[in-house]
Amino acid sequence: MVPENEDLSLADRPILSALTFAGSEPVAEARRAARGFLTEVQAVHGIPVSDRAMGLVQLVVSELVTNAHKYAPGPCLLDLEISDGAVEVSVWDTDPTLPVAQSPDPGRVGQHGLEIVIGGSRSFEMRREPVGKRITAAIALADDPGGNPAGRLI
Repeated sequence: MVPENEDLSLADRPILSALTFAGSEPVAEARRAARGFLTEVQAVHGIPVSDRAMGLVQLVVSELVTNAHKYAPGPCLLDLEISDGAVEVSVWDTDPTLPVAQSPDPGRVGQHGLEIVIGGSRSFEMRREPVGKRITAAIALADDPGGNPAGRLI
């Protein structure tokens, strides 16, 4: 904790964005917000974001906000934070029911979103909160020199 009389330098401040979605088009708005956040991270803070990370973050945001909008009454919150070479995508909604990833089935049409989020993330967490739930996925910002996502084993 920083004493009140000391200012944090720009380098010590967290890089984050918090947004609330309650309208009829939250998914498109959330994707635009994620892209804008990562573009600003690159331009203002000089943190590299690979094309893979840019696309994957937008996909993860789409999947999580879609599920929140589809299954939970009320608003959802989207938090984006840069931490340890990754962007943490966190979505809160009002429904306390945790989603369940289905077993792999190449013949199943749809309902692969949670599998996609888990598969593309460095880490993944679901937890109930006093009201609703929060799902958090961390996506590495840079690729390793071989083109593999940082932090992922193949």
